[in-house]
Amino acid sequence: MESERRPLLPQMRLDELLAELQVRLNAVLATRDRVHALLDAVVSVGSDLDLETVLRRIVETATTLVDASYGALGVIGQENTLIQFIPVGLSEEEIARIEHWPHGLGLLGLLIKDARPLRLVRISDHPESYGFPPGHPPMGTFLGVPVRLRDEVFGNLYLTEKRGGGEFDEEDEAVVVALATAAGVAVENARLYEESRRRETWLQASSEVTTSLLSGADPRQVLSVVAARARQMSDADLAQVLLPDSAKQSLSVVAAEGEGAEELLGTAFELSGSLAGDVFTQGQPVSGPDSDAPLRPLGHGPGLMVPLGAAPNVRGVLVLAKRSGRLPFSMADQQMLQAFAGQAAIALELAEARRDAERLGLLEDRDRIAKDLHDVVIQRLFATAMTLMSTVRLVERPEAAKRVQHAIDELDETIRQIRSSIFALQTSGEDVSPSLRGQIVGLVEGAGAHLGFMPGLRMEGQIDTLVPEPTAEHLLAVLREALSNVVRHSRATRADVLVEVAAAGLSLVVTDNGVGLGEGGRRSGLRNIEERAARLGGTAELEAPEGGGTRLRWQAPL
Repeated sequence: MESERRPLLPQMRLDELLAELQVRLNAVLATRDRVHALLDAVVSVGSDLDLETVLRRIVETATTLVDASYGALGVIGQENTLIQFIPVGLSEEEIARIEHWPHGLGLLGLLIKDARPLRLVRISDHPESYGFPPGHPPMGTFLGVPVRLRDEVFGNLYLTEKRGGGEFDEEDEAVVVALATAAGVAVENARLYEESRRRETWLQASSEVTTSLLSGADPRQVLSVVAARARQMSDADLAQVLLPDSAKQSLSVVAAEGEGAEELLGTAFELSGSLAGDVFTQGQPVSGPDSDAPLRPLGHGPGLMVPLGAAPNVRGVLVLAKRSGRLPFSMADQQMLQAFAGQAAIALELAEARRDAERLGLLEDRDRIAKDLHDVVIQRLFATAMTLMSTVRLVERPEAAKRVQHAIDELDETIRQIRSSIFALQTSGEDVSPSLRGQIVGLVEGAGAHLGFMPGLRMEGQIDTLVPEPTAEHLLAVLREALSNVVRHSRATRADVLVEVAAAGLSLVVTDNGVGLGEGGRRSGLRNIEERAARLGGTAELEAPEGGGTRLRWQAPL
């Protein structure tokens, strides 16, 4: 009987050993699979160089490795608060129900202050637990691990609700700590890549802006390039360039790139009482709050304002903004954009100096030509006219005397025209506000396009210098009305315009060889012309010359 039972004992012991071996073998296989999964995760996390993509991939990989239902990565800002929160595991509806994302208080703040791994069976049991914001789904088990960049804590990985109702164990913690170490390297690589890429963009942008300005491009178009390149190098969603008005009472958007840029062009903001105004007056960059006017079109998002130039010679403000939820502008972004804006301001100043030098050279040439005409040409013409006048008395034949007198009259007319040209040369000729002479020429040339021939034009005296702006406006309106009447009613083949400034005042004479005075349009047009003359204390007359046609005389005192 005893001999029959003895073989059973070794058999039972062997079964126990085999079962234990099987359990250990399964544990080894599971550990091997987990190590392989961790290695694959490390490779996956480090396979991308876009920072925001890397951050989301870190969270997704961590939740997969430890079977967590929810995961998040909180990025820590300069004041030990969460400046960005990247959740995984929540649906769009669940995210919409949450009133606000965590700010780094309570339990999450404990991880920021004491950057060590933390495992909890129930979040609510911890004394530092601050609770969840309204609309947040309930969560129990918790695992938090810091993500370090060398000696700096970049952020924290938060994992909750282990699937199957279990708890996070030491092995889960070890896996996530290993992943966080690799994640720190991946984040550092992504940061370095972005910094090198932005530096390259900065150098290209600075070269493009400087070359464009110094080659004579329109400064307003170059400012659009400044906004576009600043937005590109900072990865912003909106970039604006604000310049002050002539009185420096407000700032207006002269260039914008990004979301809603076209709607912002021309928008003006008060210089006093705004962050943009402070940046302009103090010459120091600042991060703008959500409520500041230039950043308001994007809603609640990170903003940055950088002066164009250094105080006290700030030329404008470069404003950049991102959508809500995106990483704020870093100190590296601020320094790079400040250097770029400073170079753009220097290029603008050099371009203005070059244009001023060209304008000065042009004015010097015009002044030299005017002096040559006055001192040489007019004097010689005047001497010739005087010689001919003394010769008229010596000419016996009336026909010859008449011809000499006609030559004297032509010389006088030539001298008057040259003097008129001298006055025109001595004006500034600014492109921004066309001279009165230029506007008169424009009206006459415009009428010539409708008449089929070019009316004659003569201008005498210091028209641009002595005629005040209100009188000039009336003069142009009268000339426009007179030429319109010639085009519509005269059926003329010739027309002449004389504008003269003399001691008696301003005089405008418009003559044509058309059908002469008629009823209707010309009389109603003359009423407007007479009213304009009366406002200035002048006169207006419509005459019928002996040879036919019509002559308008309009005069106003100066």
